[in-house]
Amino acid sequence: MLRTTESLGRVRVAFTDRHGGVTTGPQGSLDLGRTDADPASARENFDRVRRRLGLRRVVAMHQVHGPDVHLVTPDDAAAWPEQGHLGDSVPGQARLPVVDALVAPDLSAVGPVALCVRVADCLPVLLADPVTGAVGAVHAGRVGLLAGVLPAAAAALRALGAGALTAWIGPHVCAACYEVPATMQVEAVAALPALAAETSWGTPSLDLGAAAAAQLTAEGVAVRRVGGCTRTDPDLHSHRRDGARSGRLAGLVWVT
Repeated sequence: MLRTTESLGRVRVAFTDRHGGVTTGPQGSLDLGRTDADPASARENFDRVRRRLGLRRVVAMHQVHGPDVHLVTPDDAAAWPEQGHLGDSVPGQARLPVVDALVAPDLSAVGPVALCVRVADCLPVLLADPVTGAVGAVHAGRVGLLAGVLPAAAAALRALGAGALTAWIGPHVCAACYEVPATMQVEAVAALPALAAETSWGTPSLDLGAAAAAQLTAEGVAVRRVGGCTRTDPDLHSHRRDGARSGRLAGLVWVT
């Protein structure tokens, strides 16, 4: 169920895997992404993760590969429904924020409330300042990296008073596996040189993790890397490996 968990002061982070849930089919039993297709299984899977981590609520987003950031206030967190992470797949609930980054000040006063990002090859990036309790969750694939979603999230956290930020870059498709057309590589590398890479079979690729680390370091953020290539590790979800049938893993960050 949990790929890894880490702590930094009052901050807790976790990344999930494909196991320990109730989803049926080739995507693995712990699919946290198919909320519309199978809301009952998604609800149970999220409930299992919440119980395992001791979370009161999980705030999620509808990710669209853009640079926009959504602020989650303590009032928002207090009013967030128990199944709010399922969005409007639950009758009567509002649609999830249509963004690729969530940020929040210290939410511990309203209980352990986690911000959540879901991926199946893209980068799940979690951000936190353990002193102020400001946290962020970011979905950063090739398009989002080039659009500047990580600097935007860091700036939003600074605006909340965050000082020394730490980022956790979670499991994602590695440079040795992320093959792209040569023209796409040239255009991407022109904007972010750290993206330049080659697959293990000698064709053009992109190194999302290296580019994210370079952007975050330039923003004064300390970077921690959580290992695992989604394409080659059978314990992780991968769209590149499994196509449309792939599930989603989650990265979660909260403050105790």
